[in-house]
Amino acid sequence: MEKKIRVLIAKPGLDGHDRGAKVVSKALRDAGMEVIYTGLRQTPEQIVKAAIQEDVDVIGLSILSGAHMSICKKVLELMKENGIENIPVFVGGIIPEDDARELKKMGIKEVFGPGTPLSIIVEKIKGLFAEV
Repeated sequence: MEKKIRVLIAKPGLDGHDRGAKVVSKALRDAGMEVIYTGLRQTPEQIVKAAIQEDVDVIGLSILSGAHMSICKKVLELMKENGIENIPVFVGGIIPEDDARELKKMGIKEVFGPGTPLSIIVEKIKGLFAEV
């Protein structure tokens, strides 16, 4: 039996819009993945703690607040401090192309903007899991 991919979906910061995170969560579940949704207004510390507790394979951050650079940097730093830097992280939200390139240089594996087909997100997450 194939192992289910465990994905943590988090909404960091003060952003209160979670429709996209819920739509992606449902698409990943429909594709056979196990999804842990942390809910709104999570701190980087809470996200990393949940990733450790839930023993996830992939972490997804949904950020619409414009704070993606600082939040992602902090999450990646905390992951390294806690020895889980091998877990791939993807980000979804309204992220300018220049910022997306910088996020990838930082260590974010994928950046998905508005309108990204759910099938593409599912396939990319499967690909991230296969790389680990």
